[in-house]
Amino acid sequence: MLKKGIVGVLCALPLLPAAGNAPAQASYPEQTVHILVGFSPGVAPDVTARLPADRARADRRQELSRRDRRAQAPDDTGSADWNNLMGYSLRKSPNPDFAGAEKFYDKALRIDPRHLGALEYSGELYLQTGDLARAEQRLAALDKACFFGCSEYSDLKKAIAQYKAGKTSSSY
Repeated sequence: MLKKGIVGVLCALPLLPAAGNAPAQASYPEQTVHILVGFSPGVAPDVTARLPADRARADRRQELSRRDRRAQAPDDTGSADWNNLMGYSLRKSPNPDFAGAEKFYDKALRIDPRHLGALEYSGELYLQTGDLARAEQRLAALDKACFFGCSEYSDLKKAIAQYKAGKTSSSY
């Protein structure tokens, strides 16, 4: 029994120097904190996200980085924003292609199920095609996505109210 213990220790000795050189996981104060901003650079949420990063660097010498989730190439077909804009342009064109627009909105929502623009615009699309139930589903999704209310929710709610009142609107 003693021989097995000694053999085990001797076998493990060559591994000790390697273990001493292994990088340890940084703890909170030393670890870089990443702030994910879901808005375009320069708008209020982007500017607001820079404030804690600057303060943390000055006060605690903590490194914070700001990552812009939406900063993508204008022709990035894998982007929810790109697909949303394609759907919007097809829906608002002089000869609207509602089926094509719906495909782009659906793809945008597969990429980002909480994409506010795609939720609002697809709801407006459903009103244009007479599908009130699906427009109301989009409104419910916006209600969940907008914690403190948002213009997309308000705009779609207003469009649904107009639709129910029998008023057709070119605004949606």
